Amino acid sequence: MDTIKAEQRRIAYDRRNAQNNRKHLSEQILALVYASASYQTAKTVLWYLHCRSEVETLEAVKIALAKKDKKIVIPYCTKDAQGENKLGLWHLESFDELQKGTWDILEPPIDRWGELAKEVNPTELDLVITPGVAFDKQGGRLGNGAGYYDRLLNQMNSQATIMAIAFESQLQAQITMQKYDVYMDAVVTEKMIYSGKGR
Repeated sequence: MDTIKAEQRRIAYDRRNAQNNRKHLSEQILALVYASASYQTAKTVLWYLHCRSEVETLEAVKIALAKKDKKIVIPYCTKDAQGENKLGLWHLESFDELQKGTWDILEPPIDRWGELAKEVNPTELDLVITPGVAFDKQGGRLGNGAGYYDRLLNQMNSQATIMAIAFESQLQAQITMQKYDVYMDAVVTEKMIYSGKGR
């Protein structure tokens, strides 16, 4: 199982890294996100801040902050009380709150992690914009292997929507899923929105 996932991950990294026109394709993907009912009705949205060759989201988050019509939340990589990988959830109001952290991803400063006025409970999220290494059209997701998003997605309100964004080149015929892996409700590429199995 791990060998199969490692091979799927290697293929997907190569394809994503080789993707041309990332900025333009990211804009096409995000246009579909904005037009979706899930985004339009959501009051609290978790966005990731892209790094390396991921679908680009920084400008989208800046636009969302300027509109002030939704509560914008971003994740940061931390640990829980048992020392397991965990995503902290930060209510973002300005990019001035952030600095470069793990893997050069923008995040709140460590000395503010857990700040009660800024922390968001996973059950408050209406929509999670989810990154990943590879996906399939049924909503199967392959992450980087650290389990951050799987743990978060299993803590969310059952009514919330899990929406992955990816380049069409990141799609594979079938992602190998294990019992703790979570299927996406939708996978959005520059081509279309694929309906996933969901939880």
